[in-house]
Amino acid sequence: MTYIIGLTGGIGSGKSAAAHLFADLGATLVDTDIIAHELTGPGGAAMPALRLAFGESVAAADGRLDRAAMRARVFSDPAAKAQLEAILHPRIRSLSAERCAAASGPYAVLVVPLLVESADYAKRVQRIAVVDCTEETQVRRVMARSGLSADEVARIMAAQASRQARLAVADDVIDNDGPLASLAPQVAALHRHYLALAGAI
Repeated sequence: MTYIIGLTGGIGSGKSAAAHLFADLGATLVDTDIIAHELTGPGGAAMPALRLAFGESVAAADGRLDRAAMRARVFSDPAAKAQLEAILHPRIRSLSAERCAAASGPYAVLVVPLLVESADYAKRVQRIAVVDCTEETQVRRVMARSGLSADEVARIMAAQASRQARLAVADDVIDNDGPLASLAPQVAALHRHYLALAGAI
C-alpha cells in the first residue's frame, strides 16, 4: 500500500512550491488542484455535467470552465456552490485515490488545499504536513500574484480552515514565512523522514 503524506496550507502559503520540491526528490505528486483543472479544462470529464447544471455561460470559448464566472456565481449562491462541489468533489476524490494507488515513488504527496475541512482526505493519509505562514504573508502573496484586492483575498481565506485549525492537525509543519530558499532544506529533511516511515530506507 502506498504511504501517503497529506500536504496542505492556506491560499498563498506556498503549498505548490513545497510540493514540487518533494516531487524533485522522487515523491509521487498527486495534486487535487491540478486534477480539478484537468476535469474542468477543454474536453474535461466534468464539463458536460457543469454545462448541464449551470448553462453554457460557465464555459469559456475554448470549452474550459470560465473560473471567474463560476467563482462569482458560487460566492453569491450557496446552493450553486453545493451543486458545483457535488459535481467536482467525487470525481477529484476518485482520481486522486487512483493516482495515489498507482504511485511509482517511495511515497505519495497528496496536495489538498481543504484537507482539514475534508474528513475523507484526512482518513486517507498517514501523516499531515502543513505549509505555514502568517496571514499577512498570505494576503501579500495572493494579491501580488492574482491581482485580487485585500478584501477578496480575505473572503477566500475566511472560507478556508483557520491557520490555528491547520496547525492543530499537523504532524509536520513547514515554515514558509521567509524566503523561498528556506523551504528546500526543510523539505529535504522531511523527505528523509518520510522515506524511513515508508520503509524505503
